[in-house]
Amino acid sequence: MFIRLGILFTAYVGARLFDHFKNKQLTTSKKNIQRPKSRKFLSRLSNIDAPEKEYDRLLAVSMVSLGLVALSPLSPVFYALTFGSIIYTCIPILKLGERQLLKRRTIGHDALFSLYIILCFLTHQELFLALSVLFYHGGSKVLAMNQAISKPLISGMLKQQPDMVWILKDGVEIESPLKDVKAGDIVLIRAGEVIAIDGVIIDGIALIDQHTLTGESQPVEKETNADVFSSTLMVSGQIKVRVSRAGEDTTIAKIGDILDNTATYTSSIQSMGEKWANLIALPIFGLTIVIWPILGPLAATAVVHSTFGNRLRVAAPIGTLNFLHSAFRNGLLIKDGRAIEELNNVDTVLFDKTGTLTNEEPEVGRIIIADDEYSSNDILTYAATAEHKLTHPLAKAIIKKAQELKLELPAIEDSEFKMGFGISVKIDNQLIRVGSARFMKMEKLQIPEIIKSSLESAQLEGHSLVLLAVDSAVIGAIEIEAILRPEVKSVLSGLRKRGIKHISIVSGDHEYPTRQLAESLGMDSYFAEVLPEEKAKIVEELQQQGKKVCFIGDGVNDAIAMKTANVSVSLSGATSIATDTAQAVLMDGNLTHFCDLFDISRKLKNNLWRTMTIFIIPSAISLGGALFMGLRLGGSFLINYSGFAVALGNSMLPALDHKARKKTNKKR
Repeated sequence: MFIRLGILFTAYVGARLFDHFKNKQLTTSKKNIQRPKSRKFLSRLSNIDAPEKEYDRLLAVSMVSLGLVALSPLSPVFYALTFGSIIYTCIPILKLGERQLLKRRTIGHDALFSLYIILCFLTHQELFLALSVLFYHGGSKVLAMNQAISKPLISGMLKQQPDMVWILKDGVEIESPLKDVKAGDIVLIRAGEVIAIDGVIIDGIALIDQHTLTGESQPVEKETNADVFSSTLMVSGQIKVRVSRAGEDTTIAKIGDILDNTATYTSSIQSMGEKWANLIALPIFGLTIVIWPILGPLAATAVVHSTFGNRLRVAAPIGTLNFLHSAFRNGLLIKDGRAIEELNNVDTVLFDKTGTLTNEEPEVGRIIIADDEYSSNDILTYAATAEHKLTHPLAKAIIKKAQELKLELPAIEDSEFKMGFGISVKIDNQLIRVGSARFMKMEKLQIPEIIKSSLESAQLEGHSLVLLAVDSAVIGAIEIEAILRPEVKSVLSGLRKRGIKHISIVSGDHEYPTRQLAESLGMDSYFAEVLPEEKAKIVEELQQQGKKVCFIGDGVNDAIAMKTANVSVSLSGATSIATDTAQAVLMDGNLTHFCDLFDISRKLKNNLWRTMTIFIIPSAISLGGALFMGLRLGGSFLINYSGFAVALGNSMLPALDHKARKKTNKKR
């Protein structure tokens, strides 16, 4: 009896010494490796599948152990192999039990299972131990599949930055490595380049695409004293920028550092089943120690096995996984099992505005006519012809509208794209100029009063106005506006029906259009002109008020707020960092199925509680039998795993329900 226990102890001590030596070597080697702070998380990506690979190996050895148990009576060789393989699969569990007892100073399921292993070795119960360990590692495998490990792709954005930049020193342009740039340097940036630093424009004007950082679909015009940010794209113009932050201090790098811990955060969250298992571990542990000297080790082993922790670790994640698969079939990708459970507690939903409540691509709104000789189609035709080779969002919206109206575009004789955010082309011996109001002023063209008033209203509403001139006269303008998603109102109504008490907009847009949209949708509040880091603060403030927050966004600027929120949701087609950070993604790219997340969450909660109830009854019978009727481990296995079979059936209900609905649809 004690010889087997001594072998187990010796093997465990040897394994711990080996781990100590290996960790010491790794620590020494890491000291000699220097990694940029802003990219330190990249080293984790190669190890992201390590947990599942380890579980696969332990699961395979556990299956071999079970087969060897049946052969062990035939030969001492088979017995030795059985003994060795069981010890190999038990050591990882004993390590977890030791950590729980000595480092965390708690008695949870792993500590309880470690006691069960010791008792099985003492009482020569190799068959039941092999079965239990098999289910333990099977449960760990399912848990690993069920938990999402976030893979932020902000590294891809960092890789897109140039290695070299042009610095202006004493009036001379000098090419310098980006890593050598420091605050105070003057960097020259031209059209088509990715901005690699944070800074302030000291000379020049530019059209900058900030979509990767802000989620805003329209490029922004910036001139002297305006801020520019790393990882944004210069669409047109040329600027000189005084560097305020470079390298790991830039806004995009700081976002990367914050998101660096996303994988650890997600993987450290235990499933509901594991929490329940830990909750009941302490009472069972104490009861086992008490009855050991009274009823003996066989009864004590049966008592330990009466707990449903290990079986729940298998059934609960399988149920969750089936609900996740069911959600996916309905266009909902839920990457973190915790999110679907947490949605039951959400009472506040925060929507990012641009790209979430509104379509990512803007559309043509009003066409303002300043000269009665021209029609709206004429203005649209000239504008689409001039911009048909350009790729910025405003041009795309105009070209798309012209295509919808099936307008025939004439040939261009000559074209010139100017730094003043406009383009000049010759069509039928006429000079056509298309661009911003600033461009028209630079061309010394008079802007009609009707367009001036339209400019003011467009700015208030957060829209853009593209002006068009023929020869020396401005003849009209095209308003480009963000369009509200058609499903938004029904989604908001659905959220109210599901008990959401507070709905709000969080936007980097101006006050007036944000307030106007919030009021038109009947929202409870709004936050306008919000910077990326401020979005996370808003989430934290609401959480401090006791609210459970779900944040739904689509841009890099939403990523920190999404990580801070209790639940984060994004849309397919949004920026990579948003979809990778989000715990749930709406795969059809719109909000139509957003409310379904809450329905699935409620169904999962009910299913898990049924599973819990199913486990309690056989466990209570088994425990009572061990204490008062002389029930041993074999009887405990029979009773508990009968309940386990029923619980598994309950966990499979989502899959069975899907198959039934699929057959019904085929018959129709």
